Amino acid sequence: MGCVRYLLTVVALLCINSLLQAQQWAIVLHGGAGNMKKEYFRQEQIDEYEKALSAALEVGAKILTEGGSSLNAVEHVVRYLEDCPLFNAGKGAVFTHDGKNELDAAIMDGRTLAAGAIACVGDIKNPITAARMVMQKSVHVMMVGKGASDFARAQGVEIVDSSYFFTQSRWDDLQKYLSKEKMGTVGCVARDIHGNLAAATSTGGMTDKRYNRVGDAPIIGAGTYANNATCAVSATGHGEFFIRYTVAHDISALMEYKGLSLVDAANLVINSKLEKVDGRGGVIAVDKDGNICMDMNTSGMFRAFKKSTGESGVFIFR
Repeated sequence: MGCVRYLLTVVALLCINSLLQAQQWAIVLHGGAGNMKKEYFRQEQIDEYEKALSAALEVGAKILTEGGSSLNAVEHVVRYLEDCPLFNAGKGAVFTHDGKNELDAAIMDGRTLAAGAIACVGDIKNPITAARMVMQKSVHVMMVGKGASDFARAQGVEIVDSSYFFTQSRWDDLQKYLSKEKMGTVGCVARDIHGNLAAATSTGGMTDKRYNRVGDAPIIGAGTYANNATCAVSATGHGEFFIRYTVAHDISALMEYKGLSLVDAANLVINSKLEKVDGRGGVIAVDKDGNICMDMNTSGMFRAFKKSTGESGVFIFR
């Protein structure tokens, strides 16, 4: 009888531990990676960025704490960042060579592998919501340009005049003919209490770009990827390299086929594969067990995380 009671106790404890683990959630966000050194920033600028990152983080944490889905959490966090002119997405989008704003976004559900993306739009207030509509209300994965805008309008997504995206600082960037990409793409990944993963990324592109160039953010497997079996990833950096090396999916594949941990997989891709070809940027990620990663090969990345265990943090520099 003693052995039976012991075994029953062990089983009960294992079940309780499994239940507690299943109810844990985690969320990570980024606001772009780049050449960020503390001496480049005034303290009031650092405070402003940290305040915005913290506020966005709380938007997602509240949803997850209340039992909401990871999909809702990542969408609403990215919407918040799109509405914040500090970052290169939505209201803070940079200008193309022709003085226009071209926005891209993608979202992916790790539970079903359903995904939606839009690219080269200039009149959708929150591109990430339009991307979710593509995922849920169409048979397609990606829509671009006027067609994407027409579809978003038909789905009731808020359409705005192009003047909405104007910010003086981004316009000044264009006038200076910057040769380097203006970092600030935003993204979010999350694991909810049901164990479902989701990823979302939104960007205003790169300053002075031409010919309707599209980066990695809306490309599923490059800048955005989620799979309940492995991880959810959102990337930021020099998009062409992230597309060529299918960075987000590569991290997942290394976990699935080689058995690497999330941290080791991300490190191999960001600090070895990309580093060798001078591909600059970073990723945020969360795995199926709620472990998180915020890795970069640049001097900084706007980033923040929070977990149901109470751990949290907001960071800018490496």
